[in-house]
Amino acid sequence: MRLNTGIVTEYIFITIGAAVMSLGIAVFLVDAKVVPGGVTGLSMAVHFMLGGKVSVGLLMWGMNLPLFIWGVIELGKTFGLRTFWGFTVNSFCVDLFRGDIIKSFRLQDLDTIRYLMENDFFFLVLIGAIFLGVGLGIIFKFKGTTGGSDIVAAVAKKRWRAKPGIVIIITDFFVICAAGLVLHIKGLSPDKPVLLLMLYSFLLLVVSSQLIDIIIFGFDYAKSAFIISDRSDRIAECIVHSMGRGATAFHGRGLYRNVEMDVLFTVVNRREIYRLVGIVKEIDPDAFVIINRVHEVLGEGFMARGEIDTDKLKFPVMKPNNDENCT
Repeated sequence: MRLNTGIVTEYIFITIGAAVMSLGIAVFLVDAKVVPGGVTGLSMAVHFMLGGKVSVGLLMWGMNLPLFIWGVIELGKTFGLRTFWGFTVNSFCVDLFRGDIIKSFRLQDLDTIRYLMENDFFFLVLIGAIFLGVGLGIIFKFKGTTGGSDIVAAVAKKRWRAKPGIVIIITDFFVICAAGLVLHIKGLSPDKPVLLLMLYSFLLLVVSSQLIDIIIFGFDYAKSAFIISDRSDRIAECIVHSMGRGATAFHGRGLYRNVEMDVLFTVVNRREIYRLVGIVKEIDPDAFVIINRVHEVLGEGFMARGEIDTDKLKFPVMKPNNDENCT
């Protein structure tokens, strides 16, 4: 029986992502008492409430297990192994890095971490958010999850047609509020107001969610442009022949002047957008140009996300009949 190398690769990267994520939780966030929401945040709240007698990783695994079983029942067995592996590795690494498995291995006691805790709390939380976001991004990119609120969101989408993003936001909000209440009741934050820690938690969610998007989708690598001009024919010629890009013309009517004209639509990469704008302004200084960010382009002349540009995308460039104004 031959192993599917693609699946093996996915599990390797899910493991790496879970380990990176757990670094952010175990080393930077638990002692800072900044809760990331979801099952992780709930586990941290229970950990604080029990006075640290039960480890965070063990609580994470214990809370994820019934959610995982619920997810399998509701969503089928295909929901399965990647999620189980993701939250198991994550939970194990959290306890490993905090010294709950090997007592002498406590990364949170490093001099650098102690210094940041005492002198640069914001940077400490920011680093934790980066580890959390990058780790989750790697896990999601390779078709894994860490369970928790992701399971709740998936089931809510199936049963009640709820939007997963809204479910996760609501869940995280209540978890952060609950953790703040525990910290307040237990008096576990004598040096920082509980409300401040809650605000750090919301900042953590924003930073990590942006990093997840960057890991999965990458930075914007293309721009789209709508061009409204009386000289659309000439602009289109330069786009196609001088830039080697395609363009689509939509017939429209300008309501302000009540004039019919073609509206051009084209997609170019980030480096070409400045040249496109220069061409348009050179041909028609009064042209109206709308530029938008593009996250994904499928089709000739562009790579899908994750593809490697081995051929440097060499396009046949046709010489225009007249190079005038094509800068």
